[in-house]
Amino acid sequence: MDRLELAYRIGKRRACEVVGLQRSVYYSVYYYKSVKDDRVLQQRICEIAATRIRYGYLRIHVLLRREGWHVNHKRVHRIYCEEGLNLRHKRPRRRVAAAHRVQRPEVSKIDQYWSMDFVADNLFNGRRIRVLTVVDNLSRECLAIHVDRAIKGKHIVQAMERLRLFTDRCPERIQVDNGSEFISKDLDKWAYENGVTLDFSRPGKPTDNALIESFNGSFRDECLNTNWFLSIDDAKKKVDAWRRDYNGFRPHSSLGNLTPAQFREQHGSPKSLHLVCPGYG
Repeated sequence: MDRLELAYRIGKRRACEVVGLQRSVYYSVYYYKSVKDDRVLQQRICEIAATRIRYGYLRIHVLLRREGWHVNHKRVHRIYCEEGLNLRHKRPRRRVAAAHRVQRPEVSKIDQYWSMDFVADNLFNGRRIRVLTVVDNLSRECLAIHVDRAIKGKHIVQAMERLRLFTDRCPERIQVDNGSEFISKDLDKWAYENGVTLDFSRPGKPTDNALIESFNGSFRDECLNTNWFLSIDDAKKKVDAWRRDYNGFRPHSSLGNLTPAQFREQHGSPKSLHLVCPGYG
């Protein structure tokens, strides 16, 4: 704009008319400077993003409001982008699979439906470990995460018995895939004795159990990919610490930005899962 004024010796009004720009827009872009000091807010946003590396600006905004910051999401998004936090690596969306997901069954109460699945990872020396994750479909609460070198059907039964005995909780149905551990006689016997229905996914259709797939994606991003496991015991401690943080601190958009623990308390649900026997992970 300045070059146009100098070259043709015209005023700002005429220059704006030539390029089709409103003068108010010109002055707001070139002359307006915000009087707000965002340095403290900027530092806090960076601190949250550094410790919660998989949180987007909306979840960071929820945490800021929880801490008492009176700031809207647009301001948080602007700072988030200025700091380059929106350029962090994200998982690709499975658009084709998402288009063919079946409708989830209606869930009206806590402990009506649970979901279970496995996640694999490595220790620092490359040795493989397996992780069993158990989630309540309504409250999104992570009921248990069992870590071991190998997990068979009898180990799943032991994990379910721990939940039943130490938390007095047992589901009506459990959504699982067709893995050998889930179709084992041990788990089938336990389910029959406790009146639990095993709801198997269709072969080759992991999206039938989409909720646990989504949870495992967050679990991998926020825990497995950000921690260095020295041993099985070290993995159990770090995984259980993340589980408690997930249940008691992490806001969940599908729950109206409540934590699973807050959602459970509002629905008068069973007691917390912090009463788990020593050494369970």
